[in-house]
Amino acid sequence: MIYRGEKRIAMLSVHSCPLGKIGERDTGGMSVYIRELSRELEKQGFLIDIFTRRQCKEHPYLVNLGQNVRLIHLKAGPEEHLEKLQIYQYLNEFNYNLETFRQELSLSYDVIFSHYWLSGWAAKRIQQWWNVPHVTMFHTLGTLKNNVRIGKPEPKLRIETERLLAGNCQQIIAPTKQEKSHLIRFYETPGEKIKVIPCGVNLQLFRPLDKQESRLRLGFNDEKIILFVGRIDPIKGIDSLIKSVAYLKDKQKLRLVIIGDDAHSQRLLQRLKKLVDNLDLKENVIFRGIVPQEELPYYYSAADVCSVVSHYESFGLVALEALACGTPVVARNVGILSQVIKSGKNGWVLNAEHSTLDLAEKIELFLHERNNVSTSYCRSAVIPFGWKNIAEQICKVLLNLIQTSSVPCLSD
Repeated sequence: MIYRGEKRIAMLSVHSCPLGKIGERDTGGMSVYIRELSRELEKQGFLIDIFTRRQCKEHPYLVNLGQNVRLIHLKAGPEEHLEKLQIYQYLNEFNYNLETFRQELSLSYDVIFSHYWLSGWAAKRIQQWWNVPHVTMFHTLGTLKNNVRIGKPEPKLRIETERLLAGNCQQIIAPTKQEKSHLIRFYETPGEKIKVIPCGVNLQLFRPLDKQESRLRLGFNDEKIILFVGRIDPIKGIDSLIKSVAYLKDKQKLRLVIIGDDAHSQRLLQRLKKLVDNLDLKENVIFRGIVPQEELPYYYSAADVCSVVSHYESFGLVALEALACGTPVVARNVGILSQVIKSGKNGWVLNAEHSTLDLAEKIELFLHERNNVSTSYCRSAVIPFGWKNIAEQICKVLLNLIQTSSVPCLSD
């Protein structure tokens, strides 16, 4: 589908700036999603303004991300990083400054596309002012995060807001059928309101690179490499991955390379480093901190296997990036991973009752059999998730809403 009109989208990402470093706290797959999708929707003919909270005085007020894609940093509370729940009290200020921006430029928007519950709350009120359809994507659900009982519990305010948004917005984008069923089960969302459209992967950036050249570039030699990419967060299950290495360290020369935020997660990072010390893994585990996204394909290509051991993922973008680079993935059964990983061929999906030893055994399988795993087969599993395909599906949803939606006056 090729759309060549000039409909304007107001895209809200209140708590997370799409220009943040991937892997930092509150900057992850959602930021990638917003950036990549906006660029593809621009090619379809949309005009996109992305609104986010100003977290740093050095951030420019307006940044052009493309000819017709702009990022606008709005004042909403102190210009510093805040915990997500702290941001809630400044959402009215965010909305006021967004509306001021719109009026000063005499703009009108055809649809609002919000990301995460804080943005959804803001969008709900803006929708009442503008009388245009509101599409939301939760990216993660507070109820499900609480169900896994890992890390700090999500606040009741988040759960209640998600439930309210699920009932009041015109459309919800869910990345998996599983999330759709969860929205219906936990939030009593009408099924016809939910469109299942997966997240995408940048197939031009994430592609197979020469393994030896990648290793030379990154300072690795002939050791076997297990890769983890993601936030340093309890829900990511990094401790179980470290423990699995303890089973493998005496069998071969081995490195677990952990890529993720080491500035905003110091307490957990220190606990993980203490675990490494206690298991005598100092020579086997490397914490690389945050790595620029354009460098990640070298890490994926250098690795023998990538592991995604999260207790909860709404989608599982890291696995798709690894597969796009031709690297097998051993993972828990979260997000969309059971659909793209064919156990024994391009990775392994662990069952819910797996132990740390099970994880180690499946990782070891691919350390031994890496040369027998087809790079092209790994990549072929994620070709349908190219951003052009995903954007075309989103485009259809947005145009249908713009053309057919009759937006009622919503109450709180």
